[in-house]
Amino acid sequence: MKTRNDLLKLDALDPLAPLRDLFDLPEGVIYLDGNSLGARPNSALARAGQVIAAEWGHDLIRSWNTAGWFDLPKRLGNRLAPLIGAVEGEVVVTDTTSVNLFKALAAAVQVSTNSGRRVIVTERENFPTDIYMAQGLARWLDDGYQVKLVDSPAQLAASIDADTAVVMLTHVNYRTGRLHDMQAITAHAHAQGALTVWDLAHSAGAVPVDLHGAQADFAVGCTYKYLNGGPGSPAFIWVPARHQAHFSHPLTGWWGHAAPFAMAADFTQVKGIGRALCGTQPIVSLALVESGLEIFEQTSMHAVRQKSLALTDLFIELVEQRCASHPLTLATPRAHAERGSHVSFGHPHGYAVMQALIERGVIGDYREPSLMRFGFTPLYTSYADVWDAVEILRQILDDHAYDTAAARGAVT
Repeated sequence: MKTRNDLLKLDALDPLAPLRDLFDLPEGVIYLDGNSLGARPNSALARAGQVIAAEWGHDLIRSWNTAGWFDLPKRLGNRLAPLIGAVEGEVVVTDTTSVNLFKALAAAVQVSTNSGRRVIVTERENFPTDIYMAQGLARWLDDGYQVKLVDSPAQLAASIDADTAVVMLTHVNYRTGRLHDMQAITAHAHAQGALTVWDLAHSAGAVPVDLHGAQADFAVGCTYKYLNGGPGSPAFIWVPARHQAHFSHPLTGWWGHAAPFAMAADFTQVKGIGRALCGTQPIVSLALVESGLEIFEQTSMHAVRQKSLALTDLFIELVEQRCASHPLTLATPRAHAERGSHVSFGHPHGYAVMQALIERGVIGDYREPSLMRFGFTPLYTSYADVWDAVEILRQILDDHAYDTAAARGAVT
């Protein structure tokens, strides 16, 4: 059986361990919620100061040109592209995941319109805002479109048929951490004549993604989880070169115009990935995304994935060994090929237990029904963190040191 000293030895040999020093991690906190909000890179503070004090404060509006603000969404997209199997000129960092998903769905539906297909297939357990955006688009189109909700991954293949226009899935399920086989599902969708839109919110920076290798059609994702861009930092959208000439959506804002400062009364769409842009960019938050991306350039997604699997394997093993007498139910797949980078355990009093953990300095989060989520970010999570987190969980469960009547906050 493993000891804490065994894990300290693993930390000493960990090639990613030096990257932990690039983050501002509070003393006395074990942070296992990077799957919801990544920790702050140390460099982000200086970058924010530069943008606010110098670029905005001193250079003012000149910074759209002199500081490269205007090209920032594309520049960041090019830096992010290698993490998701994309190439230069296919990704922009802009807007929110929800807005980008609307753009991608609208474009995909338009491409499929001539075939008479009217069904968008997704999972009932998909992240709710993704479902809401698809439902909203279907209502707005008002032409017989519908969203089909699939109840389990096993039913997915049979639900994609000749009526399917688009298959919209999140690569890693936000509740359970289940990882879809992107290549197999995309191939099956294409064989049925449908397109795919992938949400990489829990994938980008956590698991290797090869959009081109999978022949995916469109993808979106956020930068504030594993990419460590900051709270509410802008999302990204991927449109491969093969689809860019036909990519269009209803949000025809001036940043997607071929000549925005011509101030023409009519919209003329720009060529290339710029057509995925819409309105003026939030430069301060956008600039901070670069701080997170710079850290990934010091490692590889292969190294990140190897440590992620080791951390999640260790957590599952220790919880099941040391908390075996308690009613914990593993919701996350054991198979590596089916697992992202977070682990979810169900408990009848999951919310109360998670609040007790947070009070003791172990920060995870909670998702209905009864699921405690623990995110493992290999850039800054140590093996000793895993041991200590499980020990605190064991103590809380053994002592019943949680309040089932605790009031719930607005964010869980």
